[in-house]
Amino acid sequence: MSINLTMKITNLFVACLVVSLIGCEADPQRATDIEPPVAEKRPVELMEHGHTRIDNYYWLNDRENPDVIEYIEAENIYLNKMMAHTERLQERLYTEMRGRQKEDDMSVPYKKGEYYYYTRYDEGSEYPIYCRRKGSMDAEEEIIIDGNKKAKGHSFFMLAGVTVSPDHSTVAFAVDTIGRRMYTIHFKDLQSEEIIDIKIPNVTSNLEWANDNKTVLYARQDPQTLRSHQIYRYEVGEPVEDAELVYEENDVTFRSWISKTKSDEYLVITSRSTVSTEQRVLRAGAPGGRFNVIQPRQRDLEYWIDHADDLFYIRTNLDAPNYKLMRTHVDRPGIDNWSEFIPHNDDILLERIEIFNDFIAVGERKDGMDHIRIIDRESEESHYLDFEEEAYTVRIGTNPAFDTEELRYNYSSLTTPGSTYEYNIRTGEHTLLKRTEVLGDFSPDNYITERLFATAGDGTEIPISLVYRDGIEKDGTNPLLIYGYGSYGATMRPWFNANLLSLLDRGFIYAIAHVRGGQEMGRHWYEDGKLLNKKNTFTDFISCTEYLHENGFSNPEKTFAMGGSAGGLLMGAVVNMRPELYKGIIATVPFVDVVTTMLDDSIPLTTQEYDEWGNPNDQEYYEYMLSYSPYDNVTEQEYPHMLITSGLHDSQVQYWEPTKWTAKLRDYNTGDSYIMLYTNMEAGHGGASGRFEGLREVALQYAFMINIMEDNW
Repeated sequence: MSINLTMKITNLFVACLVVSLIGCEADPQRATDIEPPVAEKRPVELMEHGHTRIDNYYWLNDRENPDVIEYIEAENIYLNKMMAHTERLQERLYTEMRGRQKEDDMSVPYKKGEYYYYTRYDEGSEYPIYCRRKGSMDAEEEIIIDGNKKAKGHSFFMLAGVTVSPDHSTVAFAVDTIGRRMYTIHFKDLQSEEIIDIKIPNVTSNLEWANDNKTVLYARQDPQTLRSHQIYRYEVGEPVEDAELVYEENDVTFRSWISKTKSDEYLVITSRSTVSTEQRVLRAGAPGGRFNVIQPRQRDLEYWIDHADDLFYIRTNLDAPNYKLMRTHVDRPGIDNWSEFIPHNDDILLERIEIFNDFIAVGERKDGMDHIRIIDRESEESHYLDFEEEAYTVRIGTNPAFDTEELRYNYSSLTTPGSTYEYNIRTGEHTLLKRTEVLGDFSPDNYITERLFATAGDGTEIPISLVYRDGIEKDGTNPLLIYGYGSYGATMRPWFNANLLSLLDRGFIYAIAHVRGGQEMGRHWYEDGKLLNKKNTFTDFISCTEYLHENGFSNPEKTFAMGGSAGGLLMGAVVNMRPELYKGIIATVPFVDVVTTMLDDSIPLTTQEYDEWGNPNDQEYYEYMLSYSPYDNVTEQEYPHMLITSGLHDSQVQYWEPTKWTAKLRDYNTGDSYIMLYTNMEAGHGGASGRFEGLREVALQYAFMINIMEDNW
């Protein structure tokens, strides 16, 4: 596998491999003979600002309507029939991807108090087992929670919020068995190993222990909108109904949660909107007291505190779009007392800080790349860690210890599997603690990664991260998968994904378009891709696609695009604007019915999103959103092949958005492409639970693309 392949050999290899996988798998029933389901049109007039929209599929919004479930199930049957001839290919892909995973794997242990905590997987198991050992890793293992035992009997299972009390005697954890992120909190006595007969239902997975080892604070969400808006205080052993409401967030554009400073000395309630934060603190050793505000909220003011000694360290955008670091005495937390520690830099985004006794680790982004900077807390002298690859991801890792000279960080790239390092700030030594093992014949030397720039229509340079198999010729004949997101200031980092090897080894090129709306190039990158600048996200993605075509990476007949959630909105907008650039589109849980959703404040997340997309109750935002909303802009034209996915219990993008979009696309499509919808009837936004079950959905997506490349319908 280490030889360099010429293009001729590569094409022969890919052709032979695909023929061996799918050449003899044709189903007797041809795709052209399979009739897709047709959603009945029941027109509903939607009027706003004197403008009327007709929604023929509005009736699909009713989850309780048996006609709706019948239609969704018909879509799944259609998908299964259309993809039946790829079942062996899907199974091969699933086997490949699963075969690369070390099934009996374990995380790097971290020390907290006298215990070393870690998670591990047993061979064949779907869910993690939370464990610890006292004193050293040679001590006897204690199982805190076995996710596999808890998952028995549930078609969906999510374990979250696993948090051990400060005295290490009790664990609290949250379980969701539906997929709508409505959790129940449970407790386990770690001495007796017995589950305590206490359940706190219908809450989030966000919880935190106070330092008295008996008080737990947790967040509850609105049952309809799912906005996390209440913080409760509960003393373990008391009746659950006696839990005390200590904070309620009444501004519907804000959500709230509970956390703890790294020092473990303060509990923190954070209220956040898209453009503003407000934090309250309480000594964790006196949890019965009252939370005090650090700085009252102001629109466009964001700040995030941490604590060390008698100081609060505050990362803030106060007169600093890329953020700066301030500090103040804990007795004088207000903004008038903040003094500058790390000044603002127009070229560097200050993303994260991690405080230690003698130093601060700072996560930064410069020129679109991650950096870690070490600052001595006393002298304020600093230095950077060095990383050699052209495109990579590095993040500050899990560092519970305060008095240490070691910093853990996580490193990855498109060719380097996830790696955990420990860096000694005094000696400068980097120690590799663990690298994710990729089973089989994988070698990073067989793959090439590049970082390129496409030029957008307004002259902005858009980064592209690429990976492909060594030996690929840039002659425009390669299949290409280009991925994008571009919302919420989320940075799409070039990290290793072993599943992609199943595409790369079949001749695919994989690209990430780092479009505006993310935060790859600094805070302005986000601002230039939201609200009334949102269309930059879509045109940036198109420019990246065109650049890759013009420079010989692929051509429109072999190009696929993929995005999920808000990235699904990107897919929907792009496919309306430039469908001829793509042979196929994969849109996972796509947010596509933008205007209707944002006008309905009863839908989860809507009010919290006004500062991201705009409030369509304002006519200016209504008209701008209407101009790009994928569902509203479906038109009569030839669309590429499309695979659209959904989750019936999705709490973030309601199932009806992709369902309605599929029906409308199929109705308006003037070409002969196939548009298919897969709905996971037992899951939510994240798809199937379990580390292996989710691979089935990835295998479906990959088979969809490979099948199109072989024109096997």
